[in-house]
Amino acid sequence: MQYVRLGSSGLKVSRLALGCMSYGEPGLGTHPWSLGEDESLPYVAQALDLGINFFDTANIYSLGTSEEFLGRALRKLTRREDVVVATKVYEKMDDNPLSGGLSRSAIHRELDASLRRLGTDYVDLYIVHRWDYDTPVEETMEALHDVVRAGKVRYIGASSMHAWQLAKAQYVADLHGWTRFVSMQNHYNLLNREEERDMLPFCREEGVGVTPWSPLARGRLARPWDTESRRTAGDPIQDRFYGPTERADREVAAAVAEIAAERGVPMAQVALAWMLGRPGITAPVVGATRPHHLTDAVAALGLELDAAETARLEAPYVPHAVVEYV
Repeated sequence: MQYVRLGSSGLKVSRLALGCMSYGEPGLGTHPWSLGEDESLPYVAQALDLGINFFDTANIYSLGTSEEFLGRALRKLTRREDVVVATKVYEKMDDNPLSGGLSRSAIHRELDASLRRLGTDYVDLYIVHRWDYDTPVEETMEALHDVVRAGKVRYIGASSMHAWQLAKAQYVADLHGWTRFVSMQNHYNLLNREEERDMLPFCREEGVGVTPWSPLARGRLARPWDTESRRTAGDPIQDRFYGPTERADREVAAAVAEIAAERGVPMAQVALAWMLGRPGITAPVVGATRPHHLTDAVAALGLELDAAETARLEAPYVPHAVVEYV
């Protein structure tokens, strides 16, 4: 395993993060494919055995049970100080009008709830899951600074927003002497490279670590295009992200498959190797619901694509419409 600093912070993380969206009480929330607690535990153990020290979850994943499962697994398997735990805030947890968002009230309430579910007194990285158009960014950034000062959070991160929004948040933090975001968790993979226009250059310039979600495009870069799985059958969001550009996306996936065959490795290794070779990428967030998912991801760290292979992977790409993450 390789370890790097998260952006310009002093926090060292593995070059892969285990995403825990697939772990939680099945049927709760919007992830019907999630694994129960007994099924989830071996993947956390496998990740630790492979040297992964970075674990990513969110309060909304399976309505808090992902946090519960991860917290119990880590307490059983390792020491708290040996791992980096990230969770998120923004989404509504119930129908109460006070639920959700990034107000001072919501941040303090949801952080305390996440800490209880995780069974810890701090999180290493607290991520705003989306941009809150209804709350002044000054209120959000001050509240995040307060929870850092209180010792409940070590670092703060952002996710899925426009580059101008991240720039504004950083400016507000600098203006008031508040805590800055050290990471950006954004949607980036071979099928959606729009972040190369503004977000990725901004993060490199400002020393913000990048931890992309869906590096395998929700599995489309890990298997033949028309292969069905529990995830594809129960994940309508895929059509929103990739439906309008399916023809070109198929060609990208076909290039991944061709190079994987030539190399004698799984498709996932090729797609992850491409991402790990991009400038400024710190640690892609990978999911795992089968043992080979993690071993393939770790193997990608040692797979170096040449310039010709990279060009073949990138050539079929067409611009994608901007997705509003609301």
